[in-house]
Amino acid sequence: MAKKLDTRRQKLKNDFMQARGYWAPLWDQVLELSPDYFEAYTNLSSVPWRTGTLAPKVKEFVYIAIDAATTHLYNAGTRIHIANALRHGASRDEIMEVLMIASVLGIHTMTDSVPIMMEVLKDAGKDPKIHKAKPTPRQIAIKEEFRKNRGFFPDVFAPVLHFSPDFFQAYTDLSSAPWKLGALEPKVRELLYVAIDASTTHLYNAGTKTHMANAVRHGATAEEIMEVLMLTASIGVHTMTESVPILMEEYEKFVAAQKKAKAAAKAKPAPTARPAPARKAANGRAGMRA
Repeated sequence: MAKKLDTRRQKLKNDFMQARGYWAPLWDQVLELSPDYFEAYTNLSSVPWRTGTLAPKVKEFVYIAIDAATTHLYNAGTRIHIANALRHGASRDEIMEVLMIASVLGIHTMTDSVPIMMEVLKDAGKDPKIHKAKPTPRQIAIKEEFRKNRGFFPDVFAPVLHFSPDFFQAYTDLSSAPWKLGALEPKVRELLYVAIDASTTHLYNAGTKTHMANAVRHGATAEEIMEVLMLTASIGVHTMTESVPILMEEYEKFVAAQKKAKAAAKAKPAPTARPAPARKAANGRAGMRA
C-alpha cells in the first residue's frame, strides 16, 4: 500500500501529472526521499511540454527512441512511453517504426571506425586510395538505392561500400525498412535520429549534424529541433529511477541488520561471576607446631 503523502509531496505529484500526463511507481521513492530534487526535475522535464510545438505522441516517440536505443536499453522507460504514446493516439506501426529507427545505431561502429582504419593504412604506407577506384556497377546501384530510400548519401559510407558491398547492401535494406513502412513523416524520422545520436549515452556528433540538416530539409524548425534536444537531455534522471530503489533496499537491509544485532546483544545473558579461588597456605604445614 502506497504511503500517504504530506501536503507538499502530494502537490508535487499532482504538478508532475498535470505537466507530463502520467504517473509511474518508479517516481514514488524519488519523491519520498527528496521532494526538492523531484521538484527541480519536474520543472526541467516539463519545459518542452509547456512550451513545445511537437505533438504529444511525437514527444513520446523521442522518449521511446532514446530509452530503447542499444546504448541505453532502459526497458522501464520504454514501456512507460509506449503506453503514453498509445494513449496519445499513436498506432502500433508508428511505434514499430520508432523502434526500427533506433535499432540502426550499431552502424556507427562502421562510420566511426572505418575512417580510423583508413588512417592506419595510410600511416603504414598501405593507403588503398579508394577515391581513385572506379566503382562497380553493383556499388553504383547500391548507392543509388540508399539515396533513393534515405534521401542522402554521406561520404563516410563510401569506404564501407567500397570494402564490402554485401554489408552495405544489407545495411541499406535494414535502414530503409522504416522509410518503406511509411508510418511516420520524414521530418519526424529525422528528428528521432537526432535524438538517438545526441543522447548522452551516444553523443555521435557527426550523425547529429547530418540528421539535423536532413530534418531542416524536411521542414523542421529550430524550435522543433531544440524541443527534441530538451526532451533527450532529461535522460540523466534514470540514474535516480534505477538507483534509488537499490538505495532503499540496501538501507532497509542495513537497518534490519542493525536492529537484529542490537536485539541479539540485549538478549545475551550476562556472564556468571566465577568464585574466587581458595587461598593456598604458603607452607603446607602452616599452623602446625613441632
